[in-house]
Amino acid sequence: MALLGSLVARSLFLRKKFTMRVASPLTYQLRTLRQLLEKSQYTSFGKHYHFNDILSQELDFSTAFREKIPVRTYNEMYKEWWHRAYDGEDNVCWPGKVKYFALSSGTSESASKHIPVTQDMIRSIKKVGFKQMCMMSNFKIPNIAFQKGVLMLGGTTSLFEKGEYYEGDMSGISAANMPRWMSNFYYKPGKKISRRPKWEDRIKLIVRNAKKWDVGTVCGVPAWVQIVFEEIIRYHKVNNIHEIWPNLHVYIHGGVAFDPYRESFKKILGKPITFIETYMASEGSFGFQARPKTEGIKLVLNVGIFYEFVPFNEENFDEDGNPKPNVKTFLIDEVDETTDYAVMLSTCAGAWRYIIGDVVRFSSAKEGEIIIVGRTKQFLSLCGEHMSVDNMNKAVETVSKKLNISIREFTVAGFRHNNLFAHHWYIGCDDAHADANTIRQMIDETLCELNDDYAVERTSALREIFLTILPRQSFYDYLNFMGKAGAMNKFPRVLKGKQLEDWKGWLEKQSANVVAY
Repeated sequence: MALLGSLVARSLFLRKKFTMRVASPLTYQLRTLRQLLEKSQYTSFGKHYHFNDILSQELDFSTAFREKIPVRTYNEMYKEWWHRAYDGEDNVCWPGKVKYFALSSGTSESASKHIPVTQDMIRSIKKVGFKQMCMMSNFKIPNIAFQKGVLMLGGTTSLFEKGEYYEGDMSGISAANMPRWMSNFYYKPGKKISRRPKWEDRIKLIVRNAKKWDVGTVCGVPAWVQIVFEEIIRYHKVNNIHEIWPNLHVYIHGGVAFDPYRESFKKILGKPITFIETYMASEGSFGFQARPKTEGIKLVLNVGIFYEFVPFNEENFDEDGNPKPNVKTFLIDEVDETTDYAVMLSTCAGAWRYIIGDVVRFSSAKEGEIIIVGRTKQFLSLCGEHMSVDNMNKAVETVSKKLNISIREFTVAGFRHNNLFAHHWYIGCDDAHADANTIRQMIDETLCELNDDYAVERTSALREIFLTILPRQSFYDYLNFMGKAGAMNKFPRVLKGKQLEDWKGWLEKQSANVVAY
């Protein structure tokens, strides 16, 4: 492995010596769209929407595509088309038969989604992974890190066989299809442990075997990586994770914003490491942080995914976050850095003008770099406060720093209160000195500074803010209770409807003492 790692490190060094010619972002995207249309024109979807006619519009086929294909959410895409592939029909939305279906983490809705994963999408994910590895030469990462193991905390690679296809977490599907050289020389916890179907069993084995490995890179969702690190530290009776893995230099994270976890991570590390954000979902792998000291994720525009961006406002979305008919979309060369956009995809897995649910803002339109600011269904705006997940994350990070406490998880609910409105924050914090009233006031003050709309509504319709401190374990116990324990599952930052009812009902049954204001 040392020899292979040296070759990888050398290759990354040589890459910096050469400048590759690249096309414009729009050129890449139009080429991608044409390839998608050409390959799928004889599928049921392609025939239904006359892809051959769209392709005949040589000069403006992208406009014809946007005019003829309606916008769809997951429920619409599945009910109209994907269910046929799920039932075994081939050539539905993409050539051939779908071999894998990714089960989403289901943060926005209670039921898990079934997202088709084609062989072309698996190849796309591998290409993005390779591009990210090349871009790591931009960061000051010691060469030794590339000679060590890569711990991937994802779903089980023991996928569930369902007749002619398999289903599981996208992370498990990706791990099961990773290149052999990666699997044999780098991948931890290894095939034997990763096949264990239960997340709890995999954690126990990872913790017990941690000292046997020399890990240089860790990948995974922050909450679960932190849990594993803490369990390793506790089990092996050490002070920090670097006493187990002295060559740990890189943490590749995604799935949720890292800011709320940053302070608590510092307490379990023995020395600074490089944090690199990536953007991957059940629908594919979209990009990664390509430049140090920037928070933007660079979209990869030439791997079988065509992007459209929908301004996330009242003209295009209803109060529940559902797109309205005939929304206006923008291509990669038309976006700006002041607008929040819902992401729309057409992919080599048979998604067509599909609203993925993420809301982004371009940190650099020129570089095609984004930050994820929320979800279409996880913004809170009962009375015009327009509070985004990005606002919530920054408020929690501010409180954590100022009060020197670790807020591991949180969620917010909005509701009517005395003919007006209120928010209720549920905070996961185990620090004995944490005071709910102080946290509540500081979160409220921070949000007023961050969000003018919120500040205005706090003087009128949004009259009350409530806050409950819970043991952080409560959030993970609830996910387990709902059958969503695992490395790729995230607790929703905003609770509405049935999700809120289930959460409140579960809390009522718990005997844990809580403090509420």
